[in-house]
Order: sequence, then C-alpha cells, then structure tokens
Amino acid sequence: MIDKQGHIKRTDFGDLTLLNCYFPSGTTGTTRQEVKYGFLDFFFDFAKALKVERPNLIVVGDYNIAHTENDIHNPKSNKKSSGFLPEERAWLTKWFDTGFYDSYRLLHPEKKEYSWWSYRANARANNKGWRIDYQSVSEPLKEKITAFKHHKDAIHSDHCALELEIDINF
Repeated sequence: MIDKQGHIKRTDFGDLTLLNCYFPSGTTGTTRQEVKYGFLDFFFDFAKALKVERPNLIVVGDYNIAHTENDIHNPKSNKKSSGFLPEERAWLTKWFDTGFYDSYRLLHPEKKEYSWWSYRANARANNKGWRIDYQSVSEPLKEKITAFKHHKDAIHSDHCALELEIDINF
C-alpha cells in the first residue's frame, strides 16, 4: 500500500543525491493515518541507509507535517489535527536528530512562514497556513546552504514554491 500512497523520486548528480518526495496525508481518518505512519517508518529506514551510500543527500517535498508551533498558524486549535499530531512531530524531531537538517530553520530559527494554505476562509491572503514542505539536507551539506525563500506570491496550488540555494561545489 505504501507504493500507492507516498512518492519518492531519486536523482543523482555526481556525488549529490536529490530525493523529491510526497509523504501521505492522514487527513481522511484512521486508515490514512496508519498509511502515513507506515510510510514514515519505511522512509526513515530507506533514507538512513541511502545516506550511508550517498552522504550528500537533499530530501525535498511535501512532508505533510508541521514540526513546531512556529510552523503552523494556530497550534492550539490544531493539536489534534493530522499533520500536527504529537507522533508526527516526534517523527520529524527524530529525523532532524539523526543527521538531517531543516534548511529553512538553519537560516531562520524563529521566523514564521508557511508553505501551504487551505483554500477555505481566504487562508492564504490572511497568511493562516502551515509549513509542511521541507528541504532537508544531510550533514555534509549543512554548511553549504546560502539562502532559502518561500515564494508565497507564486500561486499555482495550495502550496507555494520553495527556493534553496546551496553551494554544491565539492
């Protein structure tokens, strides 16, 4: 079931590996939430093993998890919402504690910007969103990040484009 829910596209550029991913959403109930947890477990082990073989790793995409209270417009009312559940947030903490780094937070530790907005209640215009899209980098790339930007005004979906600048000269 995982192969029909989460998506991973791998591209190698010399010594650099890019994973472009979609992590399943759990918003439609218990069954979908269990699929999401299964994908998270699978992906963690997959990426950890890949990082041994390919240490210069960038993992981008829709993780469908807001990590901290700074990553969501209203953390109190969303504490029981899929995408901000304690178990999901704990998974991201584990992810970031095992050699992957949130490129945005490395440059902007306390800033509040979002990458996704509901289509309801004019959420994007009112900047009532969630930061659920990430560009994680492995340890060797951490110091090579030069810039990160959310392109909130580029409207092509309910997510905005993210821009990571990284010096990949090895």
